[in-house]
Amino acid sequence: MRRIGILGDIGSGKSYIANSFGYPVFNADQEVGKIYKKNKKVYLKLKKTLPKYIHSYPINKYEITNAILSNKNNLQKIIKIVHFEVRKKMRLFLKKYKNKKLVILDIPLLLENKLNKRNDVLIFIDANKKNISEKLKKRKNFNFKLLYKFRKIQLPLVYKKQKSDFIIKNNFSKKGIKKDINKILDKIL
Repeated sequence: MRRIGILGDIGSGKSYIANSFGYPVFNADQEVGKIYKKNKKVYLKLKKTLPKYIHSYPINKYEITNAILSNKNNLQKIIKIVHFEVRKKMRLFLKKYKNKKLVILDIPLLLENKLNKRNDVLIFIDANKKNISEKLKKRKNFNFKLLYKFRKIQLPLVYKKQKSDFIIKNNFSKKGIKKDINKILDKIL
């Protein structure tokens, strides 16, 4: 099984492109959403760690946002608790699809959390900053202060781009992306 790691800026289209490959995708952001909705153990740990902020189950994203924006150390506390569960989900995903030719890892902090392996194929999604900003503004309940906090914990985009085996220029048109994906698949399969 080959593993493809998708890298890029927040809002660059990583998830859309990951799903466009046509292979199983592990989407860490979706897993976090499921954990917030269904994992009582994580809720209890977060409530114990951040009692001033976390009150409701299923975990309310407003409470998480408030905790992150209120204290710079809270983001690391949340990451420590939640990422442990995300790693477990990723291991289950990899086990489930071990006989597939290819799997896609759509994990925003793939390199930062050292979840990549040496022989992973890394693909950087390069998108215009203006297009990204316009796209992010359209997201429901989007918060630019939160975006800033998340960007601060990520490795520089220049570094991610250098580490990548391939670069897909995302101009937010389906046709160009599919062509780039097919070229990459021809080279790696």
